[in-house]
Amino acid sequence: MYLIRGQHNLELFKSRFKDIKLSGTIGNFDGLHLGHQAILEKIKNNSKEFNSKTIVFFTEPHASEYFASINNLHNEIPPRICSWREKFKLLEKSGIDFAFFLKFNNSLRTMSPENFISEILDSINLKSFTVGDDFRFGLDRKGDTDQLREWGKKRGILVENTETILYKDERVSSSRIRKALIDNNFKLAEKLLGRPYTFSGKVVHGQHLGRTIDIPTANIWLPKQKLPIQGVYAVQCNLGEKKYYGIANMGVRPTVGGTNPVLEVHLFEFSEFIYSQRLKVRFIKKIRDEKKFENLDMLKLQIQQDISIAKNFINNSDDN
Repeated sequence: MYLIRGQHNLELFKSRFKDIKLSGTIGNFDGLHLGHQAILEKIKNNSKEFNSKTIVFFTEPHASEYFASINNLHNEIPPRICSWREKFKLLEKSGIDFAFFLKFNNSLRTMSPENFISEILDSINLKSFTVGDDFRFGLDRKGDTDQLREWGKKRGILVENTETILYKDERVSSSRIRKALIDNNFKLAEKLLGRPYTFSGKVVHGQHLGRTIDIPTANIWLPKQKLPIQGVYAVQCNLGEKKYYGIANMGVRPTVGGTNPVLEVHLFEFSEFIYSQRLKVRFIKKIRDEKKFENLDMLKLQIQQDISIAKNFINNSDDN
């Protein structure tokens, strides 16, 4: 999959792929859930009909994330289901030809629907354009599907939207998945995502405190965005092609005076050095909330109990 980074690279894209016809879509696509997957299937079907390639415009950050940040309302920033890197990888796995990273900033926020169409959509050779059932665009979200359809008629471009995807009579959405993860309902999140919820990241150096209490951990780099999980979990991890089980703590580590969120994973029966490698973590079940202990000995005792609980659950689970 070919990645175009930012609107300023449109000219380079056009000069390199000027004769290519495109079937496209646009959205934030956080989580790339079943509703998003339905949109991707539509543009792939359209690409066969129009003998075109597929292109996905994905905006970063999410609009609500942007507005909370510029208004210094950091506590109101919604948790992120997946990082933009994971989003890119999921799009690539879905067989998309081109991904367009469109930064949501003040310039994009204040762009009128008409300018959005003329400066972005008209700049590439679109043959079809598919949007979600609730898609709005442009300044104050004034642009809608009807406006896109009028533009499509003038340009000979098929414009369509997808029907709402339901699971148990409720709409599949990123906000519903976030709530399921916050509520530790990983079964529901998996149904809505069409796959288990995971987080992947590079193993980085931490304070190495785990080794001092004989419980070594792999510290995973986190993006600036919040994750929809917090506490201690039983996890399944993939390191390359190998699968391991363990426990993970997602939190600030108050016992050792931490302030920034850290994801620490202790793998069972594992002693390799894996710095700079990528670890994929699947969260199976929450064991407890994070809390502050009086000293490291009490923390060690609690972690040993967490390990025992996690192993017992994993050994008796039908899903693992």
